[in-house]
Amino acid sequence: MTPDDPQQGERGLLPDVEGAEKAFLSGRRNREADLESAVRFFLEFLRGFESFDFEAPCVTVFGSARFGEDHPHYQLARELGGALARAGYVVMTGGGPGIMEAANRGAREAGGLSVGCNIRLPREQKPNPYLDRYINFEHFFVRKVMLVKYSCAFVVMPGGFGTLDEAFEVITLIQTGKLERFPIISMGGDFWNQMYGFARDTMAREGVINGDEVQFIHDARSVQAALDIIAGHCG
Repeated sequence: MTPDDPQQGERGLLPDVEGAEKAFLSGRRNREADLESAVRFFLEFLRGFESFDFEAPCVTVFGSARFGEDHPHYQLARELGGALARAGYVVMTGGGPGIMEAANRGAREAGGLSVGCNIRLPREQKPNPYLDRYINFEHFFVRKVMLVKYSCAFVVMPGGFGTLDEAFEVITLIQTGKLERFPIISMGGDFWNQMYGFARDTMAREGVINGDEVQFIHDARSVQAALDIIAGHCG
């Protein structure tokens, strides 16, 4: 086991922290317990900074863990991962199965760098087998920072609450000026139609967002269309 093998090397650096985030969010605790949690946060960030040291531009792909390899969304994500790798991008995902696996798989098959930010869950989400580098995170918010920090574009594939949480986190960071206006690209066709309609016809009309903010998300109906948008910002 060597530092050049991050899939193995990240194990054993910390004691078992299963349930640490749940304990932290359980309500008011004593100061000592919160300081101990703060140390754990720092150590998770530190492992991320040490493991994700690469020069090439990076694109993060978000999407559901629930699609199998025979599903069209899986196949599209795999095609996307391969195209991104061939275009010179590092492909980053949440490190799990489904869309995440597909994008990592496509990148690996194309000879690109495939990385993942996996999360420990009660129903264990194992890292997918197509990762060159990954970290198992305990804290969702640390993981989300890592999924955003290194990327110059974000592709949102069909997914559930977790995918929407990740996408709206990025949108909010851009809206509030905490993140450069990197492209957020939705793929998956009609899956997103109602979300676009809600943003345009309800949120913008009611004035809770500006009309310009509806355009934060770019709709791409093909892998090439997504690459063209990304190249315009990450080239």
